[in-house]
Amino acid sequence: MPSPVFSAAQTAAPDQLALPQHIPLVAALRDGLVESVHYGSAIALAADGSVAAAAGDPLTPFYPRSALKPLQAVAMVRAGLELPADLLALAAASHSGAAVHRDGALRILELHGLAPTDLENSTDLPYGTTEREDWLRNGGSATRITQNCSGKHAAMAATCAINGWPLQGYLDPSHPLQQLVARTVVDLTGEEPAGVSTDGCGTPLFALTLRGMARAFGRIAQAAARHDGDTFDSTNAEAAVGLAMQRHPHMVAGEGRDVTELMRLLPGAVAKDGFEGVQLVGLGDGSAVAVKISDGGDRARMPATVRLLEALGVDSEPLGGIATAPVLGGGHQVGQLLATDFLNTQSTPDNEAL
Repeated sequence: MPSPVFSAAQTAAPDQLALPQHIPLVAALRDGLVESVHYGSAIALAADGSVAAAAGDPLTPFYPRSALKPLQAVAMVRAGLELPADLLALAAASHSGAAVHRDGALRILELHGLAPTDLENSTDLPYGTTEREDWLRNGGSATRITQNCSGKHAAMAATCAINGWPLQGYLDPSHPLQQLVARTVVDLTGEEPAGVSTDGCGTPLFALTLRGMARAFGRIAQAAARHDGDTFDSTNAEAAVGLAMQRHPHMVAGEGRDVTELMRLLPGAVAKDGFEGVQLVGLGDGSAVAVKISDGGDRARMPATVRLLEALGVDSEPLGGIATAPVLGGGHQVGQLLATDFLNTQSTPDNEAL
């Protein structure tokens, strides 16, 4: 596996950069005029895994960022991690840092005789605006528990404790935990990573394609839909993670977050976002969609995602509140963010070629 350590030799000259062939996915309109355009790539897989729709450059590897968390959670359950459903959802979360999230990360640690000092993630203030303001107002500072990936890291430390693996260095790519995660990623996506880096929280991060990530989310959502009962073990890890996320969407993100709202509004969906404009959604029949916004613009994720879901036959009317976003002027709406007709452009790849 490639080393995630950066080297200046990895930096290409400007004229040698291999730029993805993204296309316009979302436009910001101000009083009827296109003010800004977000480029990106997208793909929708049918229930049988075939490509139902695609746009841009969906086979060029990218970093899924936190959208990788459900796959990491599946790996941990396969390794014997057993948690209440709300805490398992937190293990796959980029949480807002509300009290329920902070307390949940602490509960995961306490259940396994661990403490915050056992975590190796970076420190940060709560991710949510309200949560961050409340935390600072009460004299709080950046900690590992308030960092949005603390649920995942608490679960990683717990998985190490369960298996007798060293706690120190659990983020090293050569650690047994990360080796298991790497194998699970290959299994769920059906592809070998094109490279490995380090995510913002310190976890190994794999370069994958939109198609591979969509395939993984389809598997997780389908396993959840097919599971009968509330008993889970290492043999049905995908179902355990998918159902936990569906039943506790507020733990996956937080109140007011679009990912939480999508799972509430679309029964059977398993959804996760990632920094730099990444969005994944798996559906109960095994179909799935994946979006990457090229400029990392977070506001463009959901409009493009809802347009893809429509291509799969999903009724988008209940999703209207997250399918667009207002453009403001003087505190009043003067426009909106809209998905382009990106599935019907000359730049859309031939699905047969994918």
